[in-house]
Amino acid sequence: MKKTSGKRTAFVCTQCGHDSVKWFGQCPNCREYNTVSEIQVEEAPARPRRRSAAGAAGPAHRPQKLSQVSMPAEPRLACGLGEVDRVLGGGIVPGSLALIGGDPGIGKSTLLLQVADAVARRGHPVLYVSGEESAEQIRLRADRMGVRQDGIWLLTETDLDAVEASLEELTPEIAVMDSIQTLYAPDVAAAPGSVGQLRECGLRLLRRAKDGRCAIFLIGHVTKEGEVAGPRVLEHLVDAVLYLEGERSQALRVLRGVKNRFGSTQEIGLFEMRARGLAELTDPARAFLVDVNSAHPGCAVVAPLQGSRPVLVEVQALTARSAYAMPQRVATGFDQKRLAVLLAVLERRAGVGLASSDLFLSTAGAFALDDPGADLGVALAVASSARDAALPAGTLALGEVGLSGELRRCLDPERRIREAARLGFETAVVPKASSGDLPSPAPLKVIAVATLREALERTGVVSERGR
Repeated sequence: MKKTSGKRTAFVCTQCGHDSVKWFGQCPNCREYNTVSEIQVEEAPARPRRRSAAGAAGPAHRPQKLSQVSMPAEPRLACGLGEVDRVLGGGIVPGSLALIGGDPGIGKSTLLLQVADAVARRGHPVLYVSGEESAEQIRLRADRMGVRQDGIWLLTETDLDAVEASLEELTPEIAVMDSIQTLYAPDVAAAPGSVGQLRECGLRLLRRAKDGRCAIFLIGHVTKEGEVAGPRVLEHLVDAVLYLEGERSQALRVLRGVKNRFGSTQEIGLFEMRARGLAELTDPARAFLVDVNSAHPGCAVVAPLQGSRPVLVEVQALTARSAYAMPQRVATGFDQKRLAVLLAVLERRAGVGLASSDLFLSTAGAFALDDPGADLGVALAVASSARDAALPAGTLALGEVGLSGELRRCLDPERRIREAARLGFETAVVPKASSGDLPSPAPLKVIAVATLREALERTGVVSERGR
């Protein structure tokens, strides 16, 4: 390590910000080659050793009985955006620390500016800290979105000491850090965005949130794999980790929680990107359905349960004779390994041969289907395309497919069927094991089947002798 007057040489990865005192050819963090950059870092003056950031702020805490812990009068703060409140578990918890990630340009800053506006409209002060944009740029976006609240304080700063001083002075109830990778602690001799800086900034903001009862939202950059950049400890520190997903070429945005200490991670928030920001989808099923009464080969409708809300999604499959020795298997919105299992069950148990056919499967809006109850709908869509036989119009498919071709019950079929009936569906294909969980009388015609083969026959995709 070379030293100059008051400076030292550091080597930093330009992709993920990992820093080291030694040169490296492959970054040990992101595994990329030839991304190292040599920089000169000011040598920090010698300081007395201090306590960690987790114990640096606030008075010392003494043990107390769990029954004696006082609860706030308002345990949650409704931000005014129902989809955000749903994902957070019913509202913003005072003193919580949440991390929001997503691809560049997906709408993270737009969403949190709308949250700040909605909270400020309810009379709660908000501090918006930006280290990536100037105050004029944020004002331009706020004017376009119609955000003009005096309760929003704006700070363009990357020095964590200055940010903490503003938090101490203004005592806001909500604070937004855009983004955590731009903040740096002056007493840590590392570049902003490095492992050491992210860990230190995360710890200090966590302590500030807990001691000051201020809910802090952190915006985080993501890697090529779609995960939040930086050390994994950052995701362990925060109370909630949310991802804003969607294709930039499409208007649909999905806010999904992967960690939440105050609620379920099964809930999702649905938005549509418009000129004035993100608009909540009051009827999400309409975003994933084209026409309930239409019938086309290769199309089926499933109803995955997202927390307490069923969302009806159209699945489309296309099979064609393959020109290669190894047929293609392309799936968007559905797990590739699970698709391979369903194809094997279709061929072995239901007599639908696909060994020499290319298969392309997609969900409307690239919606991620991770509910086992969508297995039957996916299998029916594939068989419908392979046999060029459309399912009856207005048909919903529910059920998990087993390896022996049997259909297993799915969670809460009654709620899914009631949502389908509300949207105009007339028929539901369900496992026989789930028929006892349905209301009597059912709001639509129910076809109870025991196997995948029987489901194909009852829907007319294959005949009783067709194998």
